[in-house]
Amino acid sequence: MSLNNLENHKSHIEEYGFAVINNVFSQKELEDINLVLRNIDTSKENFRKSEDLFAIRQFLKEVPKIKDLVLNDNIQKVVRKIFGEKYFVVKSIYFDKPETSNWYVAYHQDLTISVDKKLELANFGPWTTKQNQFAVQPPLAVLENIYTIRIHLDDTDENNGALKVVPKSHAKGIYRPETIDWTIETEEICNVEKGGIMIMKPLTLHGSNRTTNGKKRRVIHIEFSDMELPEVLQWSERMN
Repeated sequence: MSLNNLENHKSHIEEYGFAVINNVFSQKELEDINLVLRNIDTSKENFRKSEDLFAIRQFLKEVPKIKDLVLNDNIQKVVRKIFGEKYFVVKSIYFDKPETSNWYVAYHQDLTISVDKKLELANFGPWTTKQNQFAVQPPLAVLENIYTIRIHLDDTDENNGALKVVPKSHAKGIYRPETIDWTIETEEICNVEKGGIMIMKPLTLHGSNRTTNGKKRRVIHIEFSDMELPEVLQWSERMN
């Protein structure tokens, strides 16, 4: 892992909204993660299963054995050096796009955070509630402060749903996908090797294509912040 280049990665994220770092997890670490994943009880209500996608929300809480494996020394170093000393986990999701998946995701920004309750709060909204989990769009400053790490458990390229991003779109506030002007914007495909990570700002416009090469794609998505929410609102998945 190019841990010596973390300063370069940090400035690349600040300018473009994303970066890819390979070799963050060793073969042994990946095997340990895969072992835990193979033994998950998939019947829980936080698990979403269809032919195109298997997803576990609140992943680090639902599968506690995975936490120390996923937040390994390299990830902790990335968080401290690129994000900041006081960053903590605020959301985690496991995605498994099977080999036959037709799942594709249109361009969007990640505009909501997971919180512990719903209440009337200035500049927070709209709200959504799924399975007793509360998500809300917070003020822009909160979104601008978040970093997302996507840990890739499989080699991922444009043929099995690698993320497409619009570089620098993270610096343009709320950016409606239908207003993208492709005469001025560019698209970049983020290929990531197995055991590598993609770091992204949630406001970076991103999407993914359908799988065409018959290869599965499994990703662990973890969001980090160092901000406290106002009044009595808490991050629902906060983990130091």
